[in-house]
Amino acid sequence: MRKRRPLAARAPARRQRVAGIVLALLVVVAAAFAALLTAPARSAVAAPRSTATQARAAAPSRAAGQCDLPDTQPLWIDYAEGTVPFRQSVFGKPGVIAASSGTLVAPALRKAGAQTVYWEMKLGALVGTTTAPADSALIDERANKLFAKAVASSGCSTPLIAINELNGPSTTTPWTGTNAQYRANVFQLLKELQALGARTFLLVPGAIYTGGDAAAWWQQVAGISDIVREVYLNGKTLAALDPLRSSRAMRTAFRSAISELLALGIPPAKLGLMLGFQSERGFGGREGTAPASAWFEVVKLETLAARTVAGETGISTVWAWGWGTFGASGNDPDKWVAACSWLWTRDHALCDAPAAAGPDFDTDLSAGQIVLPPGQQCSIGGDAITTAEIDALARLTGDRDVAFTALLQRLVQRSATAAIPDSVVADAEKAIILTRFRRVRSLYEQALARAGIGDAVARGIIADALRAGSIETTLPPKEPPASTILEFYAANASVPVRLVEATPAASWLGGRTRGLALASVAPLRVFQFATGAVEGMRTTAGRFSVRAVGATVPLGSLAPATVQPAIRDALIAYARADALEAWTTARQTAALADATCLADDLPPVGSVDLTEYLPYLRLN
Repeated sequence: MRKRRPLAARAPARRQRVAGIVLALLVVVAAAFAALLTAPARSAVAAPRSTATQARAAAPSRAAGQCDLPDTQPLWIDYAEGTVPFRQSVFGKPGVIAASSGTLVAPALRKAGAQTVYWEMKLGALVGTTTAPADSALIDERANKLFAKAVASSGCSTPLIAINELNGPSTTTPWTGTNAQYRANVFQLLKELQALGARTFLLVPGAIYTGGDAAAWWQQVAGISDIVREVYLNGKTLAALDPLRSSRAMRTAFRSAISELLALGIPPAKLGLMLGFQSERGFGGREGTAPASAWFEVVKLETLAARTVAGETGISTVWAWGWGTFGASGNDPDKWVAACSWLWTRDHALCDAPAAAGPDFDTDLSAGQIVLPPGQQCSIGGDAITTAEIDALARLTGDRDVAFTALLQRLVQRSATAAIPDSVVADAEKAIILTRFRRVRSLYEQALARAGIGDAVARGIIADALRAGSIETTLPPKEPPASTILEFYAANASVPVRLVEATPAASWLGGRTRGLALASVAPLRVFQFATGAVEGMRTTAGRFSVRAVGATVPLGSLAPATVQPAIRDALIAYARADALEAWTTARQTAALADATCLADDLPPVGSVDLTEYLPYLRLN
């Protein structure tokens, strides 16, 4: 095979494989969402009450946190104001935390067994907007009034308060004077509420900007308040995918939403996610997903995805928005069943989703989920890549991603070829020791030790080379034009060439038993032994007996017509090496479509030649 550059010099940027799906799923909801929130409420329509067991009321209570809420992470919180027609029947039960305001809805939910936090719908009424900020002298008084309302509504002297929602989170710096004042007002409001004893949750829609001076603002806010990223995915897009791809896209979107804040050093315990299950078109959520069973499946998978990401990252809260009805477009008779699916997926005792949704409801909670045995990083087409394998190769490459890609490449090439017998690998290893280490195995083992690997890893690399060589010979040749042959001749006059005979016919002789061997493709040993001598040698193309017919001479010392066949063979070999790269990267991409990996950390697609790190293991 032709020498290849390490992956670090050629692979595309890390973790860009699913960006297209994620970008298609994320919905920017800032301005339109604000308009949605201020729309008039509609009268409530009762939904059938779940028949799920109420035994949770008698179950042992968990350790109490602020306002006697569970002292666990994450807290699952549902929007359940008066605009949610089924709030009492679906959310009014033990085990549910509902976000509401006022002194009617919240107490009624608590009377039914739920716990409540306070929901402030209109941040703008307190602090203004980015173009018309409020007078900062008014903020403390407004914070005190908000705090008093939250205490009265929640029945807790140190309430949890959701604040909806930050205006212009993606605004870049330097900020205008009005935007800077707006951000200062938001911070002042949160700080005053914290001083009064509240725990606040600043809801943040759409994209965010964390560069420049904005970074310090986010860090300061996280010091006094939780930050909740709103991630409203397109249900119709998700429903068109199978559970594995859909779930992976969801998890990736959720991780992406908090990654920029985590990168600022903000602790995950100060972060949360809000999922959107609204029915209005153009805001994410259902987006017309049909039939209803497909929508309930999306809700179920989003719930599982949020639970997985929360478990991985340690974020403190997961919220659900979208249960309210703010107009005709949001009047969805399936919404209460979707809410039941959301609750059931978290805890079967919270709602009887199979009964509510009917026989088409899929109760499988394993499809699309990350379920791997200990020590396994990925399951790909029934084959495994273990963390131990990655770590062992990373000691050689110095780069985990390169090692990860090499193992993926090994996997797809191994699945496409016959198994390489251990005896063949051992034979090749002996040839390496013979030709490169003066027949002294201890010198070979010392070289491996200096590279940080052992015999087993080295044999794996040798098997890779044998396997790749086998695949290369099966790829169709690409005939080079005469002009390219002449260009090669002119540019490589000093390359060694030698007339040899090989048994059996060798690919590096163009599939013949006699011909001119060119140093750029033939085994190096071909040019080193005496004229007339016969030697056996192992290459990636097999074992050969080679007789040196003539002396080694420069390519340019022979007439172009004489060396044309050898140059043609070399160019075909180069083309096959390129074809192997294209073949293996295509196979890797296809294999990853069905891969399951811890934290959806998939190996980068690329072509890796591990003998770049250990040249003495090359067989050609």
